[in-house]
Amino acid sequence: MIFPQGEHERQQQIKFEAKHIASVSLDYFFEAPSMADSNLAYLSFLLLLLLPLSLFLFLYLILRPRPVRIPIKNRHVFITGGSSGIGLALAHQVASEGARVSILARSLDKLEEAKQAIQLATGIEAAVFAADVRDYDAISRAVEKAGPIDVLIVNQGVFVPQELERQELDEVRFMLDVNLMGTFNMIKAALPAMKLHRRDRGPASIALMSSQAGQVGIYGYTAYSASKFGLRGLAEALQQEVIADDIHVSLIFPPDTDTPGLVEENKRRPQLTSIIAASSGVMKADEVAKRALSGIKSGRFIIPCNFEGLLLSIATAGFSPQRSFLMAFVEVVAAGIIRFVTLCFQWNWYGSIEKWHAQIKRT
Repeated sequence: MIFPQGEHERQQQIKFEAKHIASVSLDYFFEAPSMADSNLAYLSFLLLLLLPLSLFLFLYLILRPRPVRIPIKNRHVFITGGSSGIGLALAHQVASEGARVSILARSLDKLEEAKQAIQLATGIEAAVFAADVRDYDAISRAVEKAGPIDVLIVNQGVFVPQELERQELDEVRFMLDVNLMGTFNMIKAALPAMKLHRRDRGPASIALMSSQAGQVGIYGYTAYSASKFGLRGLAEALQQEVIADDIHVSLIFPPDTDTPGLVEENKRRPQLTSIIAASSGVMKADEVAKRALSGIKSGRFIIPCNFEGLLLSIATAGFSPQRSFLMAFVEVVAAGIIRFVTLCFQWNWYGSIEKWHAQIKRT
């Protein structure tokens, strides 16, 4: 076919453009999946970012009670079990921060020794009160004489380790009366004056000294764990009752602590108890007191004292109040993982118990 002049060039141009369009279309066809993958990856990244941010924002909106700071300087801090151990360490620390300190214990001689030690170390003269927390009338007189309390630290505690089958019921009652009923007595005696004119005096605190045995039951701790688990229910309900009065409850969970009480406890502790409890280690009283006071000042409901205690706090968070948005986020996200860790601990503990009983049977 003969094309007019110029027509041939136009036909060649049309063919070239058609080939170019086909080439671009094929390139787009092969490149499209990679662009789709890129968009999908971008959307996935946004979801991974937005989901935790949305959860954190939601927790920020719903958490109650709200964060608070409990001042210590120039406040009246009343500590039971304050003549030795963690209680005495706490008395030293609050006195060094400028608090007015009152300590209560059964032995007047030990109280006087503690008073001298506090004054020598901090220059603060602590008020001392000799009374048994099981005696409500004696506690009430001490609280009335001490004056309105801003920070109440209920620290007294006794522990006699023994399997329930071998333990006398008098020892069980003794632990329940001192650790649990003694706490009720102390709070009941102190609460009316703590509430009085509270808004003018600033936020107050009631801190209860529990134990890691108040988070998980341990072999040989049957009665002791019962008394310390009881404090959990007391604290959770009490926080709801006193929050309107600007009073904030804390629950402290120390592990085994190097105190005179631990020395006596180890004399009777079943060997299986020592094997199981050894996983958490032993802390110094000063270190426990430091972490406890830090938690009290920040108004934390649950105050763990070491890493194992932190894991237990997450694992047993349940319905407990949480003021920290970050900790609430960790509790929600890590709950399943921590549950797996606790099952591993249980596997280890029950394995130790099985080996122990198998050894006893062989001998």
